[in-house]
Amino acid sequence: MRITIKYEAAWQNSFLDGSNNEPLPKGGRGFIGSMTNLSKRNSDGKFPNFIQREISHDTVMGVLNRLIGDQRKLYQAKKCPSYFFAVLEDSITFENIHDRSKPINEETVYIRNIMGSTDQNSFTGMIKSNDPIFSSDYSDAFWGLLNLDFEGVCQFIVKPDFVVENTRMFDPLSVLDQLEQLNKLKTMEVTGIVEAALAELKAKFPDAEYIDTKGMIKPIMFYCSALYLQISRLSQHFDLSNALTKSGGISGISKRGFTPKDFMDRFTTGSKKPIWGNPYLLKEKRKGEGEVTSLLTKANGTLEIQLNIPQEKAQQLMDMIEAAGVSSFYMGKKGLAYVDSLRI
Repeated sequence: MRITIKYEAAWQNSFLDGSNNEPLPKGGRGFIGSMTNLSKRNSDGKFPNFIQREISHDTVMGVLNRLIGDQRKLYQAKKCPSYFFAVLEDSITFENIHDRSKPINEETVYIRNIMGSTDQNSFTGMIKSNDPIFSSDYSDAFWGLLNLDFEGVCQFIVKPDFVVENTRMFDPLSVLDQLEQLNKLKTMEVTGIVEAALAELKAKFPDAEYIDTKGMIKPIMFYCSALYLQISRLSQHFDLSNALTKSGGISGISKRGFTPKDFMDRFTTGSKKPIWGNPYLLKEKRKGEGEVTSLLTKANGTLEIQLNIPQEKAQQLMDMIEAAGVSSFYMGKKGLAYVDSLRI
């Protein structure tokens, strides 16, 4: 028996984790199509959340079950004692033929995210510049650390009596802008004063990891950790309790970096800005190629399904397909598919 399926604009990517061959988690399958998730690398340097899909044996079995009117997920259908294809699966093969007149296309597709994620770099509401951390006697010495050059901040780390001279007035936006500029500084080798500063930070904050896989450090980590050192030093002369979080930290700033949305959340009258969606794309730098942009792929083609089954079983399957009367259905995600021919 041969079943020919025509399909158009079938999505070749997945933006949910897990698998349709598993029971749904309590909260549903996780959305991994956000820009943040797509740009995450694993230990092999690959991007596990940019998932490419091809037509597989499971796809074919899902199509066949759909054609006989069974709309359950494949793993659910297979658990049923009366699963029609229970003894037939090994006799089913397929060939996927892409339409040369309608080649595989890469398109910029906007994915809507309803998970309640928030924008990493945005905020809402009016800015509160009168927070104690900006308007206290210690504010100049505290935020003045961000004005130091990198050697200066290393000197501050290794010298407990280092005095920060600063006349610049800081507010939430100027602090955030300065942090963004410091975040662009290139990685540094661990030698000389940098090595001495690193040893001091490791002694003060043993849980923080500063060195990357190449044995280098990012300067922004030293600046953020230096702010925590300054908290400790200034606390000997000032009461900083009303300027810090309940855990004694700096809102949105850790010892290794900062998160703009969390930093501004304390200093604005509004809440964090929700993200309602984003383009599905991945930008990566490949050796010898430069920056490469990968987009969502759509394909058009023909799926030829071969069923090497007995004549009576093939006739029974054809009758079931005709009785179900499925005119069109999804192929993978969003693609439109229909039966072009059915022959025994």
